[in-house]
Amino acid sequence: MSSYQFTPQAVEDLFEIWSYIALDDSEAANRVEEAVYAAGAFLADTPLAGRIREDLTSLPLRFWLVRPYRNYWIVYHPETKPLQVIRILHAARTFSRYCVRTEEVSLQMPFRFAAGSYFALRTVLRSTP
Repeated sequence: MSSYQFTPQAVEDLFEIWSYIALDDSEAANRVEEAVYAAGAFLADTPLAGRIREDLTSLPLRFWLVRPYRNYWIVYHPETKPLQVIRILHAARTFSRYCVRTEEVSLQMPFRFAAGSYFALRTVLRSTP
């Protein structure tokens, strides 16, 4: 079994997702969280399972919809060991706002994600051999 780890931004994303859902139903929030962890384990074992999204980034990242809660995308770097989960994003967000460029290695995010969004991405990409 392969391993995976969340970047600090992915941890924050998951906490925000869990907190938002838990306002209405903490059990549902727990189920979504468990599905995200299960997806991380699956992706660690099959890192090429996700989609390449050249329309969003030219970086070597892949995108995976969490099952059965297909409202959440896991953005990950399949070549890192352990596999790096970069972000966990709600599918309803406009992905054109998530602009990843290799020249600057920046990730621009709307409102609440703006503070440290690209820091985790930079850290992961710089630590990749």
